[in-house]
Amino acid sequence: MSKQSPTLGTVASGNGETTRFELSGRDQSGPGNFATALERNRVFAAAGGHEGAVVFPKLRLFVITCMDPRVDPAHFLGLQPSDALVVRNGGGRATPEVINDVAFIAQLVENVIPEGPLFEVAVIHHTQCGSGAFADDTFRRRYARRIGADEAELRDYAVLDPAATVARDLELLRSSPAISPRVTFSGHVYDVVTGLVKTILPASDQEGQPQPPRGDEIP
Repeated sequence: MSKQSPTLGTVASGNGETTRFELSGRDQSGPGNFATALERNRVFAAAGGHEGAVVFPKLRLFVITCMDPRVDPAHFLGLQPSDALVVRNGGGRATPEVINDVAFIAQLVENVIPEGPLFEVAVIHHTQCGSGAFADDTFRRRYARRIGADEAELRDYAVLDPAATVARDLELLRSSPAISPRVTFSGHVYDVVTGLVKTILPASDQEGQPQPPRGDEIP
């Protein structure tokens, strides 16, 4: 069966530049949607992949990243069940909802870890991000009308320069009074072409003070 050539989407950035991203890379014939996922679940359960999973993240890691199917931290970070908490949305942005999620988990973990750092929040944006569409005036206007949102606010969610947006989101997280001061933060960029993650801002606390890497896990 012949394979289709990759389909590339292109969005304008508003400053004359464009961002390109792959929409599809191969023929989608055959079983799909949830039926395929369900078959894989049966294999997972039969092999005991769920056994030993615990509630609190063993690596003391909370990952915020994009919902792009190329950007699955279970794969590009090698995360196993219970290793980390993961929140994904369009662009991997620190939205008010995400900030509330971090604050909620921090309050829970404070009951388990009485002192010292609680966990690290790693914000990971990526290259060729489809959220760049928010920089396109026509797309943004139509989408704002569709969901009843403020068009100006949507523009801020575009990821055209992932290193810059990572830094911006870390500032939002650090400055939030809802998040425990015992949470640390780091920022990274995942390159979908090379498969490599580059650290832009190493782990630091809410005051921006560097934090040494932790090798211990929550039992």
